[in-house]
Parts: sequence; structure tokens; C-alpha cells
Amino acid sequence: MNSNTIKLASGKEIGPESPCFIIAEIGNNHQGDIELAKEMVQAAASSGADAVKLQKRDVDALFTREGKDAPYTGANSFGPTYAEHRLALELSVEEMAELKKTADRLGVVFFASGWDHVSLAQMIDLDIQLLKICSADLVNIPMLRQAGETGIPVILSSGMSNLDEVDTAVAELKKYHNKIILLHCNSSYPCPDEEICLPVMLSLGKRYGLITGYSGHEQGLGPSVAAAALGANVIERHFTMDRNMRGTDHKASLEPEELKDLVGMIRETEKAMKVTEKCVFSGEQKSARKLRKSIAAKTDIKTGQKITHDMITVKCPGTGVSPLLWDKVAGMTATREIPADTLIHEGDLE
Repeated sequence: MNSNTIKLASGKEIGPESPCFIIAEIGNNHQGDIELAKEMVQAAASSGADAVKLQKRDVDALFTREGKDAPYTGANSFGPTYAEHRLALELSVEEMAELKKTADRLGVVFFASGWDHVSLAQMIDLDIQLLKICSADLVNIPMLRQAGETGIPVILSSGMSNLDEVDTAVAELKKYHNKIILLHCNSSYPCPDEEICLPVMLSLGKRYGLITGYSGHEQGLGPSVAAAALGANVIERHFTMDRNMRGTDHKASLEPEELKDLVGMIRETEKAMKVTEKCVFSGEQKSARKLRKSIAAKTDIKTGQKITHDMITVKCPGTGVSPLLWDKVAGMTATREIPADTLIHEGDLE
């Protein structure tokens, strides 16, 4: 893993020496409703997330005329054409600014992925601390350059991408700076557990020398916790107030209590990974005195008597001579009388 640390304008740090940076990806799960979006920011903050991320699109900059006019009438549609559907899910720049104020007040980092050059410019103008290049835009050289030239730290997701594509994207961003966070990702919604491939996150860190993390689209919590155990510096999960709401992202999203559980599990995992050398803690020493065994006299042993194996046994508690010294004790001489069924201590032998 990379040893660098990225310090954000707010003072929060992202890197191997800092707690895992946990992002609640609201996306467009606010359904285009500013009040629901505010509720989600509050819920994410209460669940312990470090950041909230949304998505911003300008339909004219993003889609061709054919793409905008394409019929979109499925169960998750918010409009008869794809343009009308996307517009129904959008928040204005002014509403985004309002959400940023809410997030700032709650102490969580606010940012959004701009899905086109217009939206990215709008997010940059909001003076956000992070930029996000989504997996779909990893191959978008103009957007990578637009993000890179700002000098703002960039989170780059690598779903749908092969290594040649990731090589090109990382090299392009590195022309501007190294404040890059690379997220391993599978862009299936939801992603089957057997396709998550968590060890790839480690190989990406070695290949590029960047801070790495995991953007998860699984339905459970296990892979995200495992990613933290493997050393993910960032975990991003989609977030919703209700997984049964209309929309394609909700099914792969966590509800508030699940996000809270995930944050708690990651924090527990971080503590469990801090000590890397085998040691015996004070609590274990107390347990050892109670649960381990000692060498005990099997028969009465007289002062000056040479001890043999058939004169000793092993019994609890572990406050006498350790059974590790079984063969050494046999052949030693008792310095006092040792009654049967009592522990033998170091001072009893010579």
C-alpha cells in the first residue's frame, strides 16, 4: 500500500496512517427531492460516514439527441424519455450548494461526481474538497485532464476497466499530481460476491503506488469489512433511506442502520489490525494464571529427595512451574517438603 497521505481542505486525512475514509454514495437516490437529500445527508452523518457523495448530470452535455429522446418506460422510469427521466432525478447547482452547507455543518465531506464537462465544472465551482471520476469516465481523457488540472484530490473508480485502461487513466492524472485515490470496483448492480475479487485492490496498490480503496456494489456487508481488513483506505457504498424505493441503485444500497453497522464493523476491524506482532496481553496473563496448568506433586515429596517423572503430575491453576519444564524438573532436588496434590514452585527446587 502507498505510504502517502492526502490532507483535505477541512483537515481530514486519507491514507494508510488514518482511519478508513467511509463514503455514503447517495448518487441520485434522493429522487430529485432536496428535502429527501438533506435527510439522507443527516442520516449518513448519524451513521458515522466521513463523506457523502452525489452525482450531477447535464443532459445536453451528456447525451446525444438520440440518447435524450430514447423511450424509457420501465418500472424504474421517472419520465417517458431518458432525458426526462434523468432530469427528474437531478438537483440544481443551487440545491447542491445547499446540501454542501448541510454537510459542512454536520462535519462530513460533501462532493459529487460530475458525469460530463459541464457538471464537473459546476462541482469544481462549489469549492469541493474531492473530485470523483466514476468508472464510466475512467476512459474519458478530456474529463481526466479537466479534473487533474484543478489540483484537487481525485478519487478514481476502476469498474468496467482492464489494466491497460487503468494504466492510461492513472498516467494522465499523474501528469498533474499524485493526489489520486484508486478504488477497486465491479460495476454490476448488485455485484455477485464471487465477482468482487477483493485481492485486486492490493495488486492495484502495488502496481500504481497510490492510495487504494474499494467501491462496493454488493448487497451484504462482509466484502466491505474484508476490504478494510485488507487495508482499504477508502470504502464507498451506495446509500438509500429505503431499498424498496423506485430506482436501479437502491437494490445495491445500504439503509441507515446497515451503514451504521458497517461503520462500526470497519472501526472494530481497524482496531483488530493495529498490532502486527505476537504478544501476550495483560488480560491473557490473567487467563493463563486461571486456565493454564502447573507441575504438581503426585505423591508426598521429602526435602532433599530427587524428583522423578512418576512423582509429579500436571494440574490447574497456572501459578506454579510450567509443564514446559516437565523434563527439567525430573532430576532436580526438592528444597522443602512438598505435599501431594500441591503445585511445585521454582523455590521448591534446586
